[in-house]
Amino acid sequence: MKRMEVKLTKSNRQARIVAELRTAPTLRVNELAALLGVSTETVRRDLAELDERGLINRTYGGATRPVSFEPALAEREKLMVAERERIAAAAVRLVEPNDILMIGGGATTTIFARRLAAERDHLTVITHAFPVAVALASNPFHKVLMLPGQYDSREGLIHGPDTIEALQRYRAGKAFLGASGLTGEGPSDAGVGPGLIYGAMMKRSSETVVLADHTKFDRPSLSVYGPWSPQVLLVCDEAPSGELRTALENSGARTLLC
Repeated sequence: MKRMEVKLTKSNRQARIVAELRTAPTLRVNELAALLGVSTETVRRDLAELDERGLINRTYGGATRPVSFEPALAEREKLMVAERERIAAAAVRLVEPNDILMIGGGATTTIFARRLAAERDHLTVITHAFPVAVALASNPFHKVLMLPGQYDSREGLIHGPDTIEALQRYRAGKAFLGASGLTGEGPSDAGVGPGLIYGAMMKRSSETVVLADHTKFDRPSLSVYGPWSPQVLLVCDEAPSGELRTALENSGARTLLC
């Protein structure tokens, strides 16, 4: 860690704390005070605010890197329903008949799949998520390809090496993916297995559409599954700000507000 030569603003100071925790899983208050050139009292106030925002885990004498935990799919489907519905409605407008899509698992993508079943016809969809497949199968004009692999009953999806291998046989115009968190590094998922699937879907699709509400902004999660790029479109209910907004703009990624 290199000590700051120039006094940072509060927002930049807190951003530096979060950035340092990406490279060091644990930091002490006195280490951060020396790094930032401020008092330990200032650091403690910063850590308290960052902890309240869910960006770090405050500990006695310092802070640790957060690892996002998500409730099971059945519980998440009861949260942020209005926002998820708006995001899904906006995403459906990006889909045309005869499109070939990849769709990841999750609460928002399941709502999106239900809308696709009701509002679009003649789609070919490759998915690893049973709720997504069941929703789409209610429309007999859709073709649904279910990927093989290990079943996760908590999330209702398939993952594992067999899933990734099967994905290599397909190409899609768009991948529609959810996220547990969105940071400057990219979208991420709380599970390693699903994260690997979403990364593979990004690589096998010409464009990636990330469906995520504002509670995911600046929220680090376990598995970053891909970088922001001009081939990525974020569909969300509020405009990102701060580091996330800067990362999106610098990468050329696009944002669609609903």
